[in-house]
Amino acid sequence: MGSEKTYISEVSLTTDKDEYAKNGDIVIGVKFSIQGNLREAFNEKNWTDSYNKYDNLFKLKYGIKLASGGIRKRALKEIDTYRKASLFWTRNPKLVNPHQEKRVWVQVAKNFEPFIRLTEDDVRAELFDFDEKITFKASELGEGKHKIGAEVYASWQKHHFTEPDSVKNEAKEIEVTIK
Repeated sequence: MGSEKTYISEVSLTTDKDEYAKNGDIVIGVKFSIQGNLREAFNEKNWTDSYNKYDNLFKLKYGIKLASGGIRKRALKEIDTYRKASLFWTRNPKLVNPHQEKRVWVQVAKNFEPFIRLTEDDVRAELFDFDEKITFKASELGEGKHKIGAEVYASWQKHHFTEPDSVKNEAKEIEVTIK
C-alpha cells in the first residue's frame, strides 16, 4: 500500500442555474473522489490475490447529506447507498494481457447498473469517482437567498488489500436564490 492515507478530495457543488422559481425543482451536482491508499491498493495484482483467497466482492458504502442555512443547518436531502466491485475470472481478449493465460477482472455496480472498464485506472474511476445529481423542491427552502452545503462520507470493510476505515469531507457552500 502507498504511504498516502485514504481521503475524500475536494467536494464541489454545482447548480444548473442561479435562480429558481419557488414551485420549481433545484438540481445540485455533487462531485468528489476517494483518493490515496484505498484507490492505489485497488489494482490488478491485489484483485487477483483477493480472488484467489475467495475475497471477491468489495462494497463501498457512501452518502451525501445536503443542508441549508448557516449555523443551524437544516437537512434537505440525504443519499445513503453503496457501490460494489465484483471480481471475476475471464479469458475475454479485451481484458486479458497476452502474456497471461487467465486474468481476474472487475465489474463495478453503480445504482445496480454494471460497468466493466478495460484499464485499472478506468475501473478505479468507476468505483471511486462520484458525480451525483440531487433534486429537491425549491419550496422546501422558501423565497430568498439560501446557502447550501454538503457533507460526504464513505466506508468499507476489511479486505485482503485494505483495513476497514471511513472518510468524510464537506463542500464549500454555494448560494441559490428562490423567487
